[in-house]
Amino acid sequence: MRRALAVAAGSSLAGAGADVPVGAVLYGPDGAELAVGRNERELTGDPTAHAEIVAMRRGARARGSWRLDGCTLVVTLEPCTMCAGALVLARVSTVVFGAWEPKTGAAGSLWDVLRDRRLTHRPEVYPGVLEVECAAVIRSFFRS
Repeated sequence: MRRALAVAAGSSLAGAGADVPVGAVLYGPDGAELAVGRNERELTGDPTAHAEIVAMRRGARARGSWRLDGCTLVVTLEPCTMCAGALVLARVSTVVFGAWEPKTGAAGSLWDVLRDRRLTHRPEVYPGVLEVECAAVIRSFFRS
């Protein structure tokens, strides 16, 4: 999670056009870092450029396959429904997240897409890792 926090810290500075500082790191089955991602919606004008999606896209390219089975995604903020759905469809094995997101969270807050028994794949979920530190980054961004 500390690596994901460092990635989030590299996001744009607060102000007009700044992206919300969320960092994600995708690790391969062997524990090696495959890719990192941070929110790039403002930077790219792409509404799907959330940190998790960016990391999965880069990781899939590095791996040579869209199937990310055996991989672990570590992200500083609870995934939204779009990201949770993408994590399930990519078959990511484990999701670790820091701060809860009560407004849009889809890993236990508002919805629980990641553990929905109706889906064909359900990753292991480890919530609240370094929660205080992760939440502080988001709060600081929105205060400025």
